[in-house]
Amino acid sequence: MASSSLQAWWDCDKKDTLFVLVCTVICWTIVPTVGIAYSGYAWKRKSLAAALPAVLTIAVCSIQWFVVGYSLAYGEGGGWFFGGCSNIFHRGVLTEPVGTIPATLFSEFQLGFEATVCAIAVGGFCERGKLWPVVTFIALWSTFISCPLAHIVWGGGVLGKGLGVLLDFAGGTPVHVCSGATATAVSIYLSYPIFRSKKSAVRTPAHIRLHRPGNSFCQLIPLTIFWEPWMAFDAGTALALNFQSTGRWSLDATLMGAIAGLVMITPSAGFNDMPTAFFFGIFGAVVCRQALRIKFIKFACKWRWVDNGDTFATDCIGGVIATIITGLLVQKKVAAYGGMDVSGGVFFDGNIRKLWVQLVDVVIGFSWSFFESYAIVAFIDCVPGLEVLAVDKYFHEGLDFYETEESLSVLEHPEEIDYKPTDKGTITLD
Repeated sequence: MASSSLQAWWDCDKKDTLFVLVCTVICWTIVPTVGIAYSGYAWKRKSLAAALPAVLTIAVCSIQWFVVGYSLAYGEGGGWFFGGCSNIFHRGVLTEPVGTIPATLFSEFQLGFEATVCAIAVGGFCERGKLWPVVTFIALWSTFISCPLAHIVWGGGVLGKGLGVLLDFAGGTPVHVCSGATATAVSIYLSYPIFRSKKSAVRTPAHIRLHRPGNSFCQLIPLTIFWEPWMAFDAGTALALNFQSTGRWSLDATLMGAIAGLVMITPSAGFNDMPTAFFFGIFGAVVCRQALRIKFIKFACKWRWVDNGDTFATDCIGGVIATIITGLLVQKKVAAYGGMDVSGGVFFDGNIRKLWVQLVDVVIGFSWSFFESYAIVAFIDCVPGLEVLAVDKYFHEGLDFYETEESLSVLEHPEEIDYKPTDKGTITLD
């Protein structure tokens, strides 16, 4: 046994192993950084409650991935939607090469993907959801949505192996479409709960009044950190070393623009040249910025539309657009630089079928994530003690003081002294 493991280790490429190991270490910084970003968006009295779900994601996903997650996503002998059961509790996941790196390193790198997607997805609970139901949601969501979708696209499932020509380099559908659709489903349920949260006398589903970012420094930190782990995700995927406009400068808008550009390039990172990547960044920032305006319109207030973490505008809309455009702009000759043989897209290689494949990918990925996420959060809401919507008193006075007894910020903006999430106040962003 020892000799076979040692031989498997020597069969791995040491340069590739070191490269992916470094990428993995860098990638993990993105998970808590997502939480910090959400805390920057949130009202100051809910900032820590907005950040903690990302930290909880690390703990819950690590256990889930070890027990069953890796096997559901990449286990041998799987079908169209789920991996096999051969690697439950990480049996057989040691030094055997996956490509040119050890399987245990491949597993750790992919766990970073799952934790990141989940950290983004739980942004749907931001400012309105309780923390204990989030823990249950993370466990169920990663098992029944994230891991199967990773298998469907990357692990030999229906989209990756069945269609045979789907292009998703680093997570257009399994990461951004999935997380964006999930956050949207959770947000909608919190606005229109159908079980215990609706029947509770101390909980009132309501629209959240718009407010300025609670802590701009908690936005500056992610703006500084996001670049390195995001590029490490995109590079490591190869598994080898090959607010309403005010007319003034806004850190909030800058952060969103940066995220939009990173989201847009993710599914096609290994298939496009620099001029095309430049187009992705500019186009993504413009499209996502327009999607952001949805929460400012009267329709959003009337229908309790809440996207306080801008997850719908960036990850959902950006992920959908990016995945579709990949079918248009992917270049066969660029993919060949990394040793990948792809058929190319519509504009550069005349392959119209590629566009239809990407469209099918988006429809399946969004539907899988949205409807199952809604079902999971509704199921959790049926359990006594796990009502997903916060009590009105906690909601109005600030979740930090009741969910955590701590806060990331105690500063008050002069125009927000009388701010309350639903009652009338003097602040306006018109």
